[in-house]
Amino acid sequence: ARSPRGTMGNALSGSERWPVRHESAKAFAAMAEGETLTVGAGCYWGTEKWYAKHFAEDWKTNGDGAVLATAVGFMGPPGVKPNPTYREVCSGTTGHVEVCQIRYDSTKTTYEDLVSHLFTFHDPTTANRQGNDVGSQYASVIFTHDETQKETAEKVVRKVQGALDEGKITNFQYANKTVATRVEHATTFYPAHEAHQKYLEKKPEGYCNHRRRFRWEDVFVGDRRDEL
Repeated sequence: ARSPRGTMGNALSGSERWPVRHESAKAFAAMAEGETLTVGAGCYWGTEKWYAKHFAEDWKTNGDGAVLATAVGFMGPPGVKPNPTYREVCSGTTGHVEVCQIRYDSTKTTYEDLVSHLFTFHDPTTANRQGNDVGSQYASVIFTHDETQKETAEKVVRKVQGALDEGKITNFQYANKTVATRVEHATTFYPAHEAHQKYLEKKPEGYCNHRRRFRWEDVFVGDRRDEL
């Protein structure tokens, strides 16, 4: 199904500034600094905003710069069409997922905290759907770049499922009772066109289907690590 995002309008009206580097998609791909996280959580505009703008304030990271840079694009299973267009992915027939890729400073935050953050702003219980956005391109997916990331991602998924089972996360926060988030090996990241990069920074009133569902520390009391 097509998203109700509609036309992009004037992407420069009422713009704001997020506390991350402002690299082109090409420069982002060439970055050697930092570790990589890749996630799909519905419309990539909102996913990027919740990492680039909100992660530092929500997780009280050690100074500025925990999230170094972000980019939005597409990722799919092995064998999918390379370099898909946005319209092709929106058709829901290519196998790609809209994703945000994050470069982060592992001396200022952890992969586990970054993955945990994902579950605070999207609904992982609605497979291939986030609110009005319906289709396989809007799947909840954590694409892992090594076995350690895979183990950590699976650990966080189990933790969230446990909180659902215990009633610590309610129907107000998530629609259903079973986490549908997939954990898969990362493949090639295909950046979206520049107009979609940091779209909600350029147009803060633009379409966003994400919201704060809970603060991690409120549900998982005492879960934060004292040391990185």
